[in-house]
Amino acid sequence: MVQQLTAKGIGVNLRDSARRQRGPSADIAEDSTHDQSCSLIPIRPADPWSPPIRTARRTLPLFVGAACLALALTGCAGEDGPAHARQTPHASTAPKPVPALSAAQARDVITRYSEINNEANTDRDRRLLDTVEDGPLYAMSVSDYTETEGLPAADRKPYKPWSYDSADAKLYIPRLGAGQNRWFAAALSDQKGKAPSRLAVFAERPQHKRWEMVSVVDLDSPDLPDIALDHDGYATAVTADGNKHLAADAKLLRTAILDNFATGGTNTGTKVFAPTKASKRQIEVHDKTGTRFGAQGTTVFTGAANRYTDAYALKTTDGGALILFSHTHTQTDAVAHSGLQINPGKDDRAWLHDVPRTSIRYTFVCNDAATVPARAEPSRLIGYTCARTDASGPPVPSWSDRA
Repeated sequence: MVQQLTAKGIGVNLRDSARRQRGPSADIAEDSTHDQSCSLIPIRPADPWSPPIRTARRTLPLFVGAACLALALTGCAGEDGPAHARQTPHASTAPKPVPALSAAQARDVITRYSEINNEANTDRDRRLLDTVEDGPLYAMSVSDYTETEGLPAADRKPYKPWSYDSADAKLYIPRLGAGQNRWFAAALSDQKGKAPSRLAVFAERPQHKRWEMVSVVDLDSPDLPDIALDHDGYATAVTADGNKHLAADAKLLRTAILDNFATGGTNTGTKVFAPTKASKRQIEVHDKTGTRFGAQGTTVFTGAANRYTDAYALKTTDGGALILFSHTHTQTDAVAHSGLQINPGKDDRAWLHDVPRTSIRYTFVCNDAATVPARAEPSRLIGYTCARTDASGPPVPSWSDRA
């Protein structure tokens, strides 16, 4: 008799985070994306412990003003000779960085996003959604569409429209140099009068002549990062990758997050990050998910090819930076020996079609936010949001034979 393991995928606030992307934020709770109970019945990917990000690297060009000095020419012609000729030095300066857009324009971008996002979600219109979302966020939202379409019609919940409060959004608009792609960040709330609970990044897509949301992260605390603002209220963009003036760059942060899931932070995770709710959740996902099947199965987390390598960074008042970036990881559940099978759950039907498997590999795309000090001290992971974007695995032999 074949024993059955319940397949529960464990990513990182995966499925919940994907839903939150398009709906009202839920109260902060333990990550259930990856945490799935396992009785001897179907095994499915556990939702990762926090919500789903896209990142775009922005490097500020170095402008050097060239000073042109002319040496004074002197001549000796006696008492009535010409006066000494001296040329006054002139300095040519590079154009001063200008704001990516005005505050009023940024609020219009947020309002437009909410309106079109609602319209697209009502009919799961991917093409329409693609006009206001891009990068990892779009991939996460489309995966939620796919999951819903795999459910029986009776199990599909009707969509409830919602919107971000653009009037009270906290805007972080950087000054950018000539030739730099324009973007801005915003702390958002989905309820008027409520403190912001998410950090989002909007980027201009010049080829489409429009602004699109590329990343959003659910925060664990209402306390927002202290972004350095100039006398006009604008932020300063800094390099997110390869920045020697920061304790860590986006690449190292990404490596540390993957280590939290893969080893529980043994190698780099706990060295790069100070303990926060977000980093502790990731480590707990590793600890609980890796042992949930006992001797009957295994769960392994690994990093995966990441299409979304862009990262955005803003200078903070302590000289450090807020870095917004994305990562991709996988969770592989497998039976320990023949005679066992993993039965996919209903939320996996779109990818696995209710076919029993000997192993299932889930792919998660995640958006992350961390504050990084200028000194050699640990960084702080302040939030992350994930969505399961794919699932696959070999059917059990008996099913293959029938097929």
